[in-house]
Amino acid sequence: MAVQNETWTTIESDPGVFTELIQNMGVQGVQMEELYSLDRHTLLTLRPVYGLIFLFKWKQEKDLRPPESNYHGKVFFANQVINNACATQAILSVLLNCKHLELGQQLTDFKSFTADFPPDLKGLAISNSDSIRQAHNSFSPPQPIVPDEAKSSDKDDEAYHFISYVPVDGALYELDGLKAGPIKIADCTEDDWLDKAVPAITERTERYAKTEIRFNLMAVIKNRKDTYNQELQSLLETQDKIQLRISDDAGVSGDDNMNVDDLPTSQDALQDKLHQVQQQVSRVQQQLQQETEKQQDWHNENLRRKHNYIPFLFNFLKVLANKKQLDPLIHAAR
Repeated sequence: MAVQNETWTTIESDPGVFTELIQNMGVQGVQMEELYSLDRHTLLTLRPVYGLIFLFKWKQEKDLRPPESNYHGKVFFANQVINNACATQAILSVLLNCKHLELGQQLTDFKSFTADFPPDLKGLAISNSDSIRQAHNSFSPPQPIVPDEAKSSDKDDEAYHFISYVPVDGALYELDGLKAGPIKIADCTEDDWLDKAVPAITERTERYAKTEIRFNLMAVIKNRKDTYNQELQSLLETQDKIQLRISDDAGVSGDDNMNVDDLPTSQDALQDKLHQVQQQVSRVQQQLQQETEKQQDWHNENLRRKHNYIPFLFNFLKVLANKKQLDPLIHAAR
C-alpha cells in the first residue's frame, strides 16, 4: 500500500506517454492514438477501438443527467479521490471495462480485489496502489527545487480533467471520477458505439467553444504494429496461394495441403490478383515501418522526459564561470 505522503505528479497528455504507461501497468497489445478528427472514416481505420479519453478544461457546472444506479458488477467505476491522477484513472476506466484485453496479472488482481467495492473505495484502492502510482509517477520530470506544498492555489488556476467513453454490456457510458456514478449515453453495440459517442463529445466541445479551444481526444486501440503484422501475414499467405495456383497451372508441383479454391482460374486473372496483393503487401509493410518508427520516437521522447539534465546543466554553468564567460552572458540576457 502507498505511504500517505506520497503524491501523484502531473503527467503530460501525450499518446506516447499513455501507451508506455499502459505497458508499465502490465497490459500488452494496446496503445493510445491521438484523434484530430471525429469523422467516421478516421475512426473506422483505427478499429478495434476499446474506448475514448477526452481532456478538457474543467469548470464547475451543474449536470442534470442522472447517474446510473444499477451498474454494480457490470461497470467498473471509481471516484477520483486524489489530485493529478485523473489521466491514469481515465485509462483504467477503459482497460478495466474491456473484456477483450489481456490485463496482465497486476490489473487482473486489482480488478478482482475491488470488484465489490463502492466507487469511493475503488478510488482509494487506486490511490493506494504502489504499482499503479509508480507507473504513473515514472513520467514525472526531475524537480531540482521542491515545490512549496503549503502554497495555496490561486482562484484563477486552470484545471484540466480527463473522462472516458466506453461501451459496456450493450450501453455507452461516460465515466467521470468526479461524478457520483456512470452516465449512460445511449444503448449501443460493439459496431455502432463510436457513432453514439461522437455526438456526445461534439456537444461537450461546442458547449465550451466560445471560451475554450483546448481539447484533446485519444482513442485506446489495439497496438497498430500487431494489427499490421496480422494483416501482412494474411496477405503473404494469399500471395503464396496465388503463386501456387500459377505454378500448378504451369505444371509445377506445389503444396497439396494449401487451399486455393477461392482464387481465379485463368492465368490472366491470377496475375492481376497477384499484382493487387503485392501492392497491398507493399502498402502494409510501409505502414508497419512508419508505425515502428513512430513508436520508437515515442520511446525516445519518454527517455528524454525522464532523464535528469540538472547535473549536466550545473556542470556546464561551472565551466562557463571558470572561463569567465557566465557573467557576460547573464548581462547580455538582461
